Amino acid sequence: MGELFDYHMHTYLCGHAVGSAEEYVLAAIQGGLVEVGFAEHIPMYWLPPAQRDPTIAMPEESFEGYVRTVLDLRDAYPEITVRLGVEADYVPGHEDRLEAILAPYPWDYVYGSVHYVDGWGFDNPAYKHRYMEWQIETLYERYFALMIDAAQTGIFDVLGHLDVIKKWGHRPASPPTELYRTVALELAKCGVPVEVNSAGYRRACAELYPGPELLVELLAAGVPFTLGSDAHMPKDVGRDLDAAVRQLRAAGCESLVQFDERRRSVVPLPGA
Repeated sequence: MGELFDYHMHTYLCGHAVGSAEEYVLAAIQGGLVEVGFAEHIPMYWLPPAQRDPTIAMPEESFEGYVRTVLDLRDAYPEITVRLGVEADYVPGHEDRLEAILAPYPWDYVYGSVHYVDGWGFDNPAYKHRYMEWQIETLYERYFALMIDAAQTGIFDVLGHLDVIKKWGHRPASPPTELYRTVALELAKCGVPVEVNSAGYRRACAELYPGPELLVELLAAGVPFTLGSDAHMPKDVGRDLDAAVRQLRAAGCESLVQFDERRRSVVPLPGA
């Protein structure tokens, strides 16, 4: 895999992935990646402890141990660059609490993602039937408004799986080009990179996050990109990132961004 890197890996701590952090690093080394980063799901900070679901995100008591484990792996495996990241849900009205949770730790990057629309966990298979309650165009508008709001907070270094709302294959009757253009222009104003996430190839939507129409608008607006597999098991580390890079290259992308202590650097697209 040459120059490929993977910034989006989960572990058993989140309750819906398998494998230890060390197993993911070893898989990355075996796969020839040059750099990896963890983006474990932050505790469900917006809910009272009794209402938090341990199958969705790591429990609060695991948080410091997660950070320590990743930092220890950085020292244990100098042959690969290991980055400390976290995936944090954007939930309107809880920004101050989120910033307070993030502040004590030496993150290399913080992923921002949206998994809830008005309290509905749309990407949870237990609740996907609720798509039937929405007019899909309206749902897309609501979801992407939340993504724009997330970018505008300034809290996040990367926006993860930007169009994950399509995960189960629900799409507008025709591509919402004007919506995508608006999203791209607003994200460009914020300067927040977007993750090119290969997990979409493995979901019902069967395409990259972001999909081809949205990718075109993001590139036209000058939005930068980074890479992630969204691995939830060690064998998926780096999976399909080579295909994602080929798709990026075909669309005219020439570079990606990498992170170190929340500072970004621009690197050539692998293989370019």
